[in-house]
Amino acid sequence: MDFIEITLHVNEDFADILTAELGELGFDAFIDTEDGFNAYITEDIFSEERLKAILNRYAEMVPLQYSIQKIAKQNWNEEWERNFEPLFIGGKVSVRASFHEKPAEAKYDIVINPKMSFGTGHHETTTLMIENQLTIDHQNKRVLDMGCGTGILAIMAGELGASEIVAVEIEDWTVENARENAVYNDYPAIDVRLGGAETIAGDEPYDIILANINRNVLLDDMAAYKAVLKQEGWLLLSGFYTEDLPAIQESAAGLGLTYTSHRVKNNWVSVIFKA
Repeated sequence: MDFIEITLHVNEDFADILTAELGELGFDAFIDTEDGFNAYITEDIFSEERLKAILNRYAEMVPLQYSIQKIAKQNWNEEWERNFEPLFIGGKVSVRASFHEKPAEAKYDIVINPKMSFGTGHHETTTLMIENQLTIDHQNKRVLDMGCGTGILAIMAGELGASEIVAVEIEDWTVENARENAVYNDYPAIDVRLGGAETIAGDEPYDIILANINRNVLLDDMAAYKAVLKQEGWLLLSGFYTEDLPAIQESAAGLGLTYTSHRVKNNWVSVIFKA
């Protein structure tokens, strides 16, 4: 299957907003550039009409330019290799591609080869989730990663000592990529499933549930997460803005979850709740 690449030239203040808007359309891979970002979506679900409706609305508020092109699936590696830079998160976690050297100071080392999947650590939400994971005891815990993308958070759970890890994604190629990354990082036992919240119904309870998706999906599926969360377990959420936090907290409180803390980066939020 081929992909559509949207190249957007827009100022930084609107880049995050447009990233979220495009995520609602099904774009699930993003690469920052010097004057905006590139966004990617599979050709089968791309709607130029819906894209233009969003971009035209924002063009009335801020100068922006964009272009659209098709990219063959086999050319994706070339795209991300040209743009992927290694990261060092929380003073402990190295996130890099296989062609980067491991930093000597890294306590945890994660190698990610994205292949069109969201979650390289470069987006604020992934970084925030990893920073929050570092504050939670994963040792010998059962962990669920919803909307796993590349599998980066599931792999991080493995690095932190989780004994059982389940990861869930709605796109088949993303599931394939997450499995490849799990094996590459020596976590072949990570159970990567294709589907949504329905795939976890009836599961044995989890000690920790991670969900970096978007506001609407989190609100729709939070009850499903709570249903498989152990008492005293942890729920870590991200994929939404600071202005969405009250709605997320209200929904969580209605399910008997207790707010503990949250982090913010460029208006994106990751929050921790406890059952």
